[in-house]
Amino acid sequence: MTGPAAGADPTPALGGPAAPAADPLAVLPPRYGAASLADLMPGVLAALGVPGSADPLGLADRLAGVRRIAVLLVDGLGWYQLPLAAAHAPTLGELARAGRWLTSGFPSTTPTSLVSLGTGAPPGAHGVLGFRVRVPGTDRVLCHVDWRDDPDPRGWQPLPTVWARAAAAGVAVTVASRPEYAGSGLTEAANAGGRYAPVTGPAALAETMLAALGAGTGPTLVYGYHPELDQCGHRYGVDSADWRSAAAGLEEALARLVDGLPPDAALLVTADHGQLNVPAQGRFDLDADPRLRAGLRLVAGEPRVRYLHVRPGAVEDVRATWAGVLGDAARVLDRAEAVAAGWFGPVPAAHLERIGDLVVVCRGTSVVVHPSVSPAEAWLVGFHGSLTAAEMAIPLLVAGAQGVVPAG
Repeated sequence: MTGPAAGADPTPALGGPAAPAADPLAVLPPRYGAASLADLMPGVLAALGVPGSADPLGLADRLAGVRRIAVLLVDGLGWYQLPLAAAHAPTLGELARAGRWLTSGFPSTTPTSLVSLGTGAPPGAHGVLGFRVRVPGTDRVLCHVDWRDDPDPRGWQPLPTVWARAAAAGVAVTVASRPEYAGSGLTEAANAGGRYAPVTGPAALAETMLAALGAGTGPTLVYGYHPELDQCGHRYGVDSADWRSAAAGLEEALARLVDGLPPDAALLVTADHGQLNVPAQGRFDLDADPRLRAGLRLVAGEPRVRYLHVRPGAVEDVRATWAGVLGDAARVLDRAEAVAAGWFGPVPAAHLERIGDLVVVCRGTSVVVHPSVSPAEAWLVGFHGSLTAAEMAIPLLVAGAQGVVPAG
């Protein structure tokens, strides 16, 4: 398989609502303020009675009477991957019948999405604007998944988290995720304010989330992060044997969570992005093509969305070169054009230089790899980050103690 979900519209198999586009490779811009990942947690807070919480998804009405909410984020489980995963996760398939789709933010990448979920804000506002970004005023590129305490997370990401807001309002908040992520810069930026519960594996994740849901008597919010599906998609491809095994592991967690929900609880399942497989002929190698290196000061971003920081006076030359080499495989914009497109949401001046002088947005199933900086990019199969529906469309699935609750 070389495309996302073999290029098929998944909705007939699941019996759910219409897909966002018949072609998974069609462009799907983020829907901030209407139906995006950034809109989810404010609605959850509204349902739990936290004052001042917006609710564009209408969750407060749909979760009326619920006092305990669990949110499970499945890394890499895009809307177009649901039918493939549901073949190995029947609980997921059942939930998907009454689900709806949202959009990721842009870029459709894990660090950006986790912070949008955790702050309830688009990427421009929170400033985690990609997998790798330039630290303004330096030649340093910050990789958000390797980030610890430099720069200080409290300054780099300036917004309060939804977890901190909920805890201040008297909600018991637990964040369940891998032990190696505890205390990282990304965790502090996305999840500060909740009690951190380290867990390893789907079964332990479900048990920890259920224990936290049942621990108190007041309003409760529990967040769990499931990374295995994305990891297998990157390494082996969407719908590979290993990916299917990860989907079966997800079923283990979901079935336990749905069966174990307390009577006044609901489970919301979502994702940070989708994923697609990229064939060998869709790969451009920055290290191997000297034309792509000419005029560059440094390169950030990731294979599906590259941020190019160029030498003084070289912007138009670099833009023309990249557009000529990549052709229809990518769109090349300058920073102002990318910001004006609204993909990041409003971007304050303090965050602008984290975006490249040029932004290269890959189309279809193409990537620009940079093995000298990230050797793994040369052998990965699955990718995400760009604006295709396969990457941008994510599920919102809701279950209550008495079964599936329509998500709207």
